[in-house]
Amino acid sequence: MWLYWTAVQAVGVRELKNRLSEYLRAVREGQRVLVTDRGRVVAELRAADATSLEQDLHPGLAQLARRGVVSVGAPNQSRLYPRLKRLLPLGKVKRLLAEERGEH
Repeated sequence: MWLYWTAVQAVGVRELKNRLSEYLRAVREGQRVLVTDRGRVVAELRAADATSLEQDLHPGLAQLARRGVVSVGAPNQSRLYPRLKRLLPLGKVKRLLAEERGEH
């Protein structure tokens, strides 16, 4: 019977700060890193769970993100953007397109 386990390593905050790239490389390779502050564990670094990152993504976009081709941002929060005034009256664009197509 095979057991799957990941190596766990503890590192102090100062050491982590000074060698962050090395620890991130280890995390990418499957290692877990416990971050300590004065001997007490305060955080854990581990590889991101692909299912939690990709749950709301289109499968094609999720695949591109896994390959590193695209970066996925945070979910959009519409309340952060001001509502813009309507530039044309409702239905105007539809009428203009119909005219352009000769459908009037």
